[in-house]
Amino acid sequence: MAISRAKKTEKVELLTKEFAGSTTAIIGTFAKMTGAQDYSLRKVIREAGGKYRVVKNKLAEKASEGQEISPALRGLKGVSSVAFTSGDPVALAKAFAKWANENAEFQFKLGIVDGKLLTVADVKALATMPGKDEIFAKLLYLINAPAQRLAVVINATGRDLAVVLGQGVEKEKFAAA
Repeated sequence: MAISRAKKTEKVELLTKEFAGSTTAIIGTFAKMTGAQDYSLRKVIREAGGKYRVVKNKLAEKASEGQEISPALRGLKGVSSVAFTSGDPVALAKAFAKWANENAEFQFKLGIVDGKLLTVADVKALATMPGKDEIFAKLLYLINAPAQRLAVVINATGRDLAVVLGQGVEKEKFAAA
């Protein structure tokens, strides 16, 4: 069913607002996906901090003009859907890839992160990378580890002295002469 020009303009404006500021987009295609599967996919992507839209290819291309995700939405063919975020691209890719592995109806087409076009293999590789939170935790551990080791070494001297004195008292080495 064809939609009117006013509806198309309205959809383009809505998509333009949603794409504004998005630095990451993952484009996919699906066949014979049920309503329940679509609902679960939308829920997974929302939890990862993204948004998900099934789009008309020409309208998505027009809505993304002048934005970072524009190269990914040019020249799409067939049924397309877009998951996009301005947050952590790894979190979105992980959630999306996990869901796609469990549901064979969905397949990736391509992706874009900070203006760099990604192939299907790149999107899957992105999903295996550690997320921002995990990287921050590792960084904080690396920053904290030297200070923690220094504290252990400084405390070891006092502890060792106390052990030696305790053993000397036990063996009565400090008896009065």
